[in-house]
Amino acid sequence: MPPLRHVVLALAALAGLLVSAVPSVAAERRVALVVGNGAYPGGALPTAANDAGLVAQTLQAAGFDVVGARDLDEDALRRALRDFTDKAAAAGPDAVAFLYLAGYGLQLENEAYFAPVDARIEAASDVPLQALRVSDYVKRLAALPLKARFVVLDAARPSPFRPKGAPLAGGLPLVEAEPGSLIATNAAPGTVGPVETGPYGAYALALVEMIREGGLSPAALFERVRLRVAEATRGAAVPWSASRIEAPFVFLEREAGAPSLAGFAPPAKPLGEIGAREAYAACLGRDTLPAYEEFVAAYPRDPLAKRVRAIIAARREALTWRRSALANTPEAYWSYLARYPRGPHAWDARRRLSALAAAFEPPPDYRMLAYDVPPPPPEEVVYVERPALVLDDPAYGLPP
Repeated sequence: MPPLRHVVLALAALAGLLVSAVPSVAAERRVALVVGNGAYPGGALPTAANDAGLVAQTLQAAGFDVVGARDLDEDALRRALRDFTDKAAAAGPDAVAFLYLAGYGLQLENEAYFAPVDARIEAASDVPLQALRVSDYVKRLAALPLKARFVVLDAARPSPFRPKGAPLAGGLPLVEAEPGSLIATNAAPGTVGPVETGPYGAYALALVEMIREGGLSPAALFERVRLRVAEATRGAAVPWSASRIEAPFVFLEREAGAPSLAGFAPPAKPLGEIGAREAYAACLGRDTLPAYEEFVAAYPRDPLAKRVRAIIAARREALTWRRSALANTPEAYWSYLARYPRGPHAWDARRRLSALAAAFEPPPDYRMLAYDVPPPPPEEVVYVERPALVLDDPAYGLPP
């Protein structure tokens, strides 16, 4: 992969580069909504509008009918999303819909929200009133007979909102993709991306670069976005995606004579046989808890093992919280608090216990919820006793 700086140097010529790679779009119609919210009074995002413009230009060159918008307040954002889902519904069963939201994301009780620029979050209860719940629009798109749906949230960032009382978990929650859909975030669940000053964010640049590669399936494209962002940020951000798109789809056809993509394929050998650096890239590509655990087992004393342990900690906690939230019983929330009494979702668990009219402390004979992951070892806890994991926080001493 060429260094990311080459992409930055080529931005001035982006339009010309893309014209030469116009896709051979079949009968499908392609529609997109691209939003860049950066003018937040409490914490402006200098890259959001530029990122949205870059993504919009790229999608347009890939055959999408794109509506772009920036700095939308609540009313305008709701209207834009409603119009977009209506447009997708009218596009027909062979259509592809793409939604890209750059700005600030929030999470509350296992739901992801996107903040309009006029959001005023003074308490946790303001989140569903002032921000837009992403799952509402994901479900609307999933209910439409489309060929494929993409929801990309470039919104997992350190939050400028400081609600009074019980705090919010940081970053965005772990979710599952709906059938025929892909959902992606600029940082893994339970983590936030680094502060960026512009002119473009690493995630948008990587997304545009991989779309321009041509010939990539949706899952493979976002896998390569993850690798590129991790490389560009020196490990400070590890994007996440989940895909259930089965229909064949590429944004752009791969140009004749272009270099083969074979170098991106996962290694055929076990991670312990290929060396720590290649194994690190391989486990990032797979982005599964077993892959990260395989790396730590193979290279426990390599400097990168500490960074991988931090990623494991965030993923284990996110999986534990999701299982608890889906069960939505007092026993489930007591079980989460038994594992993570000071975890990022501890206040979410207590909010749900209050809503269920249950005590914060469990009875002695309650039944612990069965989880798919074991409890965290003591050395992991340090990474998940803050609202969100910041992978470039010097407090952790993680190697780049």
